[in-house]
Amino acid sequence: MAMACSGHIPAVTQPQPRTPPLACRSRKTLSSRLRFLREDPAPPRRLRASPIKNAPFARRSGGPAVVAMAKPDPLRIMISGAPASGKGTQCELITKKYGLVHVAAGDLLRAEVAAGSENGKQAKEYMEKGQLVPNEIVVMMVKERLLQSDSLENGWLLDGYPRSLSQATALQAFGLQADLFILLEVPEEILVERVVGRRLDPVTGRIYHLKYSPPETEEIAARLTQRFDDTEEKVKLRLRTHHQNVEAVLSM
Repeated sequence: MAMACSGHIPAVTQPQPRTPPLACRSRKTLSSRLRFLREDPAPPRRLRASPIKNAPFARRSGGPAVVAMAKPDPLRIMISGAPASGKGTQCELITKKYGLVHVAAGDLLRAEVAAGSENGKQAKEYMEKGQLVPNEIVVMMVKERLLQSDSLENGWLLDGYPRSLSQATALQAFGLQADLFILLEVPEEILVERVVGRRLDPVTGRIYHLKYSPPETEEIAARLTQRFDDTEEKVKLRLRTHHQNVEAVLSM
């Protein structure tokens, strides 16, 4: 009877194929990778480090793991412009492109009054007396809106505010500083022409211009109205006030 051999026979292993160096790879593969890099470059981003507790790296090294987050800080923008400078149009384009929260002090004031908030009740008392709402009340409204979660997460566009040095100083005291301040500059003769020719449709609320955006029908044209202060004399006074206030804000 044949005896089985008790000795260990080593297993025969097949040699693993080596990855060819870069110079040996096909030109087609290499050129496609280079083309990808050219067509889709990664934009530079600001990175934020965030500690992760109980991560495997932390257990091995004894320290917290640090993960790079590629989310950039949200934009904070202030925009100012004279009457009829096109500020409303620019606000719509900016908020749509960057996903910012649009905050207009005038709209905010009216909303607070309609909601019956504490700030709104105080503002209503002044408005019913025909007086200007004090800066302190408006600043508090703006501050509370800019500190809401959607504004902090998405960034904000503050429309037409601050309009004076005292308002700018108050916002800065609350730590509300913009990354950008946009000032729309339009020649005064064009602004006057835009304002004087502006008309309102009381039925639809749409704004027309007798020269640049005339009404579609004679029926609409017949019912258009003009604001009492949309005259050449009044608009020049408003422009003078605007320029004085803007210069004061720009100093900050």
